[in-house]
Amino acid sequence: MSDPLALNVLIVEDEAPAAEKLERYLYKYSASINVVYKTETVRDTVSWLNENQNTIDLIFMDVQLKDGISFSIFQEIKIEKPIIFITAYNEFALDAFKVNSIDYLLKPITFTDLSISLKKLEALSSQLRWSDEKSKKIEQLSTTPAKNYKNRFMVKLGEHIRSITSDEISFLFADGRDVYLITNQQRKFIIDYTLESLDEILDPKIFYRVNRSYILNISAIQDVVVYSNSRLKITPHAKWEKDIIVSRDKVNDFKQWFDGGH
Repeated sequence: MSDPLALNVLIVEDEAPAAEKLERYLYKYSASINVVYKTETVRDTVSWLNENQNTIDLIFMDVQLKDGISFSIFQEIKIEKPIIFITAYNEFALDAFKVNSIDYLLKPITFTDLSISLKKLEALSSQLRWSDEKSKKIEQLSTTPAKNYKNRFMVKLGEHIRSITSDEISFLFADGRDVYLITNQQRKFIIDYTLESLDEILDPKIFYRVNRSYILNISAIQDVVVYSNSRLKITPHAKWEKDIIVSRDKVNDFKQWFDGGH
């Protein structure tokens, strides 16, 4: 039930005046409560629940019915809805709490008694929804596979083909439409990727795109210095003649990444 006050209710009660009184109290408590059906016997209750249990949110159940004790219902059908028992006798309280009862009201019930029970139901429902949402989040975290980032690239060296692992990469840069991979040994290979696609498939804890032309490996950074207008200039370990400047709009984000905040 998404709203604790918007309840579909089954009343199991063999005394018509008691059932009518309970129904009046329920509508007084909330206009959103709907008494879907009323039964008076064990047999009728089992029959109705077999067909309609999924249409209700809550059951009010008298202990003593026309054809026996209502606890015999649980021997015939599995009830998965919360139950508030109503009886003129308190000796059944222990039995009531052996099944999925949330309260046990003694006749004659008062509106105050009923209100306390329904507020208890509201509180339990809220806790269960929170717990269920938390469990789903934990389940999602535990079942969602970790993203597999690309950790090697195939490159051509003349007529030869070799594989370069991500820890061998110093940085990647774009020159026009071509993208190049620069190794820690300062070797340069053209690769068939765009920087945009590389940004998606490289591990963001290791690689960072500092501007439109460069993606750097954190282990390949030799020095970072403050440049003009509060920008940053990066010197890689690999010998490189061109300036590598962190875009002004990425300076703060780069510092967080460099500090291990990503």
